[in-house]
Amino acid sequence: MSDSPLLLAAAGAVLLAALAVLAAVGLRLSGSHRELGTDAERAAYTTLHTAALAGTHLRAGLEPAGAAKASRHLRTLLNCPAFAMIDGSRLLAWDGSGGSEVSLRAETVRRLAGPTMTSGRTRMSRLEVGELSALGFGPRDIVREVIISPVEAGDRIVGCVLAFTPQARAGLVRATKEVAGWVSAQIQLADLEASRTLLMEAEVRALRAQISPHFIYNSLNAIASFITTDPARARELIVEFADFTRYSFRRHGDFTTLAEELRCIDRYLLLERARFGERLQVSLRIAPEVLSTVVPFLSLQPLVENAVRHGLEAKEGTGHISIAAEDDGHVARVTIEDDGVGIDPDHLQLVLSGRADGDHVGLRNVDARLRQVYGNDFGLSVETAVGAGTLIRLRVPKSQPEHAP
Repeated sequence: MSDSPLLLAAAGAVLLAALAVLAAVGLRLSGSHRELGTDAERAAYTTLHTAALAGTHLRAGLEPAGAAKASRHLRTLLNCPAFAMIDGSRLLAWDGSGGSEVSLRAETVRRLAGPTMTSGRTRMSRLEVGELSALGFGPRDIVREVIISPVEAGDRIVGCVLAFTPQARAGLVRATKEVAGWVSAQIQLADLEASRTLLMEAEVRALRAQISPHFIYNSLNAIASFITTDPARARELIVEFADFTRYSFRRHGDFTTLAEELRCIDRYLLLERARFGERLQVSLRIAPEVLSTVVPFLSLQPLVENAVRHGLEAKEGTGHISIAAEDDGHVARVTIEDDGVGIDPDHLQLVLSGRADGDHVGLRNVDARLRQVYGNDFGLSVETAVGAGTLIRLRVPKSQPEHAP
């Protein structure tokens, strides 16, 4: 019995502590609620957040998998019983109430969207009993009308969004048009990304074309000169030449590793030393921890080739090329320096801006590709002057989970 007051006191302390914790949590939640601002600010945040969630699923364009996931968020924005997306020939997505035999529903949606696909104008339609049945709506679904708005890419109608509703009020019509316009913008961004990818592939082909005529001719001549005087050396050079061309003309992958690119450079320089002999001196300083860094395919070799062709080939006597790669926090830094004849800085600016053709096209293509992939902060940095050699610097992010070599 004597322990009862102690037990009661302990229980009271626990209860007070629990109340204190609940009060603290309540204050924190209340503070968080206040941080969201006014009702209008909270509504704006919710709308933008939902649109952002939908946008991530339309990066590949109007494809069924992405459209189905995006439609769940778009129906939330419109607050309608059912939402559909079509690309003209296919029902890409259906979200919400309703539901019937898939092919029957798809055919009905295509027929409803037909006039909008032709005219490009948003329209409202009262659904007939047969259409409601084909779409799988029953009396409890209270759906009676549909709003159909076009999805455009440039001057083409590429699809439609459809909002099924009890009544097509003016506010919902405007909102559906805005959603269709937003989807159109996402599709145009996807098209732009596809065009950017094609441009990068074209630039890689241009770099390959740049390598092939000049380098192949000189390499074969160098190999031929050893056939009678040093057959073993000729065989070694043929193997290196085959490996180099196999890497340079491979047909898959826009990215590789720094280690692979340096291996390609090593083969290239071995073949060039067969031609230049002791005139070409090379030094390397490579930090092992950056060897696995992902880099755009053929982003370094053209810079070294530029140093040989336009830096040392026209120089009297011995020329030296220095290649370094070092770890610098979240980026890998690469420098390529030669003590050749240099480049006129004004001409270099014209080359990098695309206003001059001819020599140094490799520099322009590499600079453009780096900026396209990583942003303008990651373009080439070039220091040069006539008679003073050339120093090229570039940075590459070490973490690139989206780019597979």
